[in-house]
Order: sequence, then C-alpha cells, then structure tokens
Amino acid sequence: MRGLILVLCAGLLLTACQSSTLDTSQAAKFKLSSPAFQAGGAIPQKFTCQGEDVSPELNWSEVPANTQSFALIMDDPDAPGGTFTHWVLFDLPADTRQLAEGAGPDNTGSPIGVGGNNGVNQTGYLGPCPPSGSHRYYFRLYALDVPSLNLKAGASRSEVEDALKNHIRGAAELMGRYEKDQS
Repeated sequence: MRGLILVLCAGLLLTACQSSTLDTSQAAKFKLSSPAFQAGGAIPQKFTCQGEDVSPELNWSEVPANTQSFALIMDDPDAPGGTFTHWVLFDLPADTRQLAEGAGPDNTGSPIGVGGNNGVNQTGYLGPCPPSGSHRYYFRLYALDVPSLNLKAGASRSEVEDALKNHIRGAAELMGRYEKDQS
C-alpha cells in the first residue's frame, strides 16, 4: 500500500505542478472571503484530507460591473514539486456571490458551475494535504466578460487559464494555511 501511495504521489507531482500564467495586474480587484477562516489564517481541518475534505464556504462582493461569469482556481504553491492544483471550477453564473460549503461538481453540496481537473486529474475539490510543514492555499476567483468558457467538464487548469486570457474583468484572492496534525 505504501509503495502505491509513493508511486501515486510521484505521478501527481509530475502532472499537477504548474503555476499560473494569468496576468491580473490590470484587472479590477474585488473581495473574496470565507466564514471558515480569516485571510492568511489556518484552514480548519474539516476542509482538508484529515477531515471531511469538503470545500469551505466562499463569499464575494464588489464584483466589476457587467461580469458575465466567474472561474475559481485553488492551488498550493508550496508543494514539493511546484504549484499543485486543488480545485478548478468555471462557468459560475454571474449572479452567484457564494459557494456553499461542499459546493461544486462532485462534492456534497449543490452542484454549481463546471468542474475542471484538479492535480489528480479528477473534477471537484481536493482539500489541503501537505506532506510536511505549513503550506499556503490560494483561492483565486476571476470575474469574466463572457458567460461561458466553452470548455467541457474535466478541462485541465492550463485549458481553463488559456480560455480566461483576455476575458478577466476582475480578480479576488483568499489565502489560507494548513499544516497536518502529526499526532
């Protein structure tokens, strides 16, 4: 079993490590928050591999005018092999201002949006699970000027980011931290 886990981890590091190529420097900034944790604070165990592994509630406000949809990417830039993608969600309706706990395709909450593939080539949320030490987890929400990215469920992060280029009206970011309980 341990050997299988090591093989899976090595494969994940090779396929899931990528950093964002999106330039949001000219995008309007809006607010993204969670009642589960403060910006820069600890993500509760419930939302991790050591808990229920469900997505935390996310709320946003002050979105740019004429936003037609949203896309969300969650990643861990502190992963040993480079940035690891935990969640990709796109085509969220323009009137959406909240993702309930466990929301999104392939999670326990109400389905909303279209799920792209995470770092293990599955759709849905994959909670924090650092191999050692404290890692940072970034939730980045993009306000878009198109109602749909015209991608299928299971699109890769790079496909989603390519589709986002030239359509970002605004960007919001929320960072939380997690360190595994070693006891």
